[in-house]
Amino acid sequence: MVAWTTRSFALSCYFADPRALTRFYQELTGMQLGYDSDEFVALTDGSGCDLGFQQVDRYRAPRRPGQDVPQQLHLDLRVEELDAAEKLALELGAVRPDHQRGGDRWRVLLDPAGHTFCLVVG
Repeated sequence: MVAWTTRSFALSCYFADPRALTRFYQELTGMQLGYDSDEFVALTDGSGCDLGFQQVDRYRAPRRPGQDVPQQLHLDLRVEELDAAEKLALELGAVRPDHQRGGDRWRVLLDPAGHTFCLVVG
């Protein structure tokens, strides 16, 4: 049997400079810059699982809740205080879509490039 661990996740972005989306997630999560180039930037928190951002030509943001352009990735970010985390994310440029099903357990948001992510309690 082969043992697998997740090394990283990479988000595609339309920004000419992937650092713009990196800054959003860096401020939201507190992760530190791990790698930086013109086409790819990565954040790390020392856990061994990094979060990367890559420049992609002709990027199309996912459309929620429909599937005209389906989501390419969905991140769940664990938070201690849901309302405070949502407020911070919105201040940093996230958008809260009308379609919400999590109640007090999670909130669905869209990052500045249109990727779906959830803030999850606990």
